[in-house]
Amino acid sequence: MRLVRLRAPGGLENLKLVEEDHPKPRPGELLVRIRASSLNFHDDMVVLGKIPCADGRIPMSDGAGKVIAVGDDVDEFKIGDTVVSTFWPYWLGGEMTPATRRDIPGDSADGYAREYVCMPAHAFTKSPAGYTHVEAATLTCAGVTAWRGLVVCGQVKPGDTVLILGTGGVSLFALQFAKAAGARVIATSSSEEKLEKLKRLGADTVINYKAVPDWGQKAKDSTDGRGVDHVIEVGGPATLTQSITACRTGGHIALIGVLTGSAAEVEIPALFSNQIRISGISIGSRADQEDMIRAITANRFKPVIDRRFPLQEIVAAFKYFESQKHFGKVCLEL
Repeated sequence: MRLVRLRAPGGLENLKLVEEDHPKPRPGELLVRIRASSLNFHDDMVVLGKIPCADGRIPMSDGAGKVIAVGDDVDEFKIGDTVVSTFWPYWLGGEMTPATRRDIPGDSADGYAREYVCMPAHAFTKSPAGYTHVEAATLTCAGVTAWRGLVVCGQVKPGDTVLILGTGGVSLFALQFAKAAGARVIATSSSEEKLEKLKRLGADTVINYKAVPDWGQKAKDSTDGRGVDHVIEVGGPATLTQSITACRTGGHIALIGVLTGSAAEVEIPALFSNQIRISGISIGSRADQEDMIRAITANRFKPVIDRRFPLQEIVAAFKYFESQKHFGKVCLEL
C-alpha cells in the first residue's frame, strides 16, 4: 500500500510517500480501504512540527473508506460498509476522562494518510447514507467539533442567534447545523467574495471584520442590542474579546480554536457580570458523531468542500490549506 510518513522534526519537506505491506485485522478490528481524508488545523500543526510526534508518524486524523475485512468478535460492521473514523478512538460516549483521552490518529498514533488501515471497530462509525468518501472524511474533526460546540454543549434551539467566525470547516458546519435548528446566523470574514458565499449558504447577516474592527459590537447591534446566544470561537486570543462583546447576558461561547495563538488576556468581569458560559471543545465522542450523522441524514445536507488533492500531492494540499484561500474543507483522495 501507499502511505505518507512524517520524518522528525516535521516540516512539509519531511512528508515522504512510501510503499509498505498492508496490515491484517486482529480480533475486534476492521481492515478499511481508506479512500479520503481531510485537512484540519490540528493536522497542519503536527505536520509543521508544532505538535511533536514520533519519527515516521503517519499523519491525518480524518479517514473514510470501505470495510474490506472484519476481525473476529466484530458484530457492528460487515464487509462493504462505508465508514468514517472517530477523532478519539476510545472516547465512546459520555464525558471525556483521562482514560479515553488517548491515541489521537495522526498525532500520538498513526493516522489515515494511507490506503489501508487496521483499527478497533469502535474507532469508526458508519458514514451518512448517500455520502461520498470525500464528503464523509470531512466529519471526523470539523463536523463533530461544530456539533458538540453548538448542539451538545450549546443546546441551540429555534430562534437563537449564532455567530460564526471565518469560513473554515468548523464554522461552515456550525452554520449548517444552526440553520437546520431554526437559528439565525451572523458570519464574519475579511473577504467580500467569501461573505457572498456565506450568504448563499444561509448566513442571515455578514460582517467584514477588517472593514469593521469592532465586529463584536456590530454583531450585537444586529440583534437589536440583545447579543448573540452562541459564538463558535475558532480564533482564540485575537478574537475572544470581540466574541465576549457580541454575547447576550447568559450567552454561550464554544471555545474551539487557537488560530491566532494560545494565550490571551480576558476581561474576566465581562464574563461573570454577563454570566457568559465558555465551553472548551475538543472534538467529541463516538456517540456525538453518531448523533450528528443521524441529524445530517435527516436534514440531507452535504459538507462544503473547496478542493481535493491526490495523496501524492499532500504537500501541495497543505500549502493551499495554509494560504487560507479555501472556503470549506480541503481534502485528500486516495
